[in-house]
Amino acid sequence: MTVDPVALVVEYLRRGLPLRPGAVTGDLVGREPGEVTVYVEHNGGFRIVRHRADRADVEYLVLHPDREGAAGLAYRVRELLLEGLPGVDVGGALVLDVADVDTPKYLPDLISREHCYRGEVAITYIEE
Repeated sequence: MTVDPVALVVEYLRRGLPLRPGAVTGDLVGREPGEVTVYVEHNGGFRIVRHRADRADVEYLVLHPDREGAAGLAYRVRELLLEGLPGVDVGGALVLDVADVDTPKYLPDLISREHCYRGEVAITYIEE
């Protein structure tokens, strides 16, 4: 498979979240502390050869200047991924299933002290 799971999730979340352009991203280049950001990172996975599918574990970090805002946005991201992403064509792939790996947890950034929630999902998809 040649589909990048980070690009897939970023494209999907950009469609569903009413945030400033660039707020949902696969890298933190150019990000300023204090900006609301949803950062998506690939955290492993495996190929299901028999079914020509891939499973990718995708971690999301929500950085926000307000703790309540960070929590609300993290749980909204989780909801979009678990309930809205299965069955969607995005980024050259058809998403078959999404499962919770880790619910959002509060992990404030140690350097900037920004409020941060981290969660993880497993996405199963096939390339179209």
